[in-house]
Amino acid sequence: MIRIDRETGFIDGARQVPSPNCDERPSGCGPELIILHGISLPPGEFGGRWIDQFFTNQLDPSAHPYFQEIASLKVSSHLLIERNGDVVQFVSLHKRAWHAGESCYRDRECCNDYSIGIELEGTDTLAYESRQYTALCAVVRALQRAFPSLVATPVVGHSDVAPERKTDPGPAFDWRQFRAELTGEAAV
Repeated sequence: MIRIDRETGFIDGARQVPSPNCDERPSGCGPELIILHGISLPPGEFGGRWIDQFFTNQLDPSAHPYFQEIASLKVSSHLLIERNGDVVQFVSLHKRAWHAGESCYRDRECCNDYSIGIELEGTDTLAYESRQYTALCAVVRALQRAFPSLVATPVVGHSDVAPERKTDPGPAFDWRQFRAELTGEAAV
């Protein structure tokens, strides 16, 4: 079972890679929404430390042509679930990670203020790994135990809060499988 240190907002056992791309949440604002993302760097490739470097402003723009487009961005996420199911944490759950950008959920803007961002290593078109779903469900359950405000709130995709700009986690993410595993029901 995954355990979250409620004082620090860090997940025990997650690989910690501190990102400077975060700040304090607005006063009185805590986690009320979980947003799922999909990421691969370079696009369509998995493994390595490119995502770590991207979220810590250390991505070398000369290492790949795509990196020239994104190396200057200041972004992060609270968590990353790698293809093998390992969990990486970049930002304390108590802080505001810069993952959703311009966003709105149920007529409430600035989703970074009140959300937790979870990146899944993947693409819109390639199926996510079963180990990722298992890890994601364990993380979501731990988040719901640590933050009761997350129990009644659905988990949404980046595409749900920024539909004009984003498609992730994409059609390759199996929402039915995720929800069935999260609730312990058989997927139909």
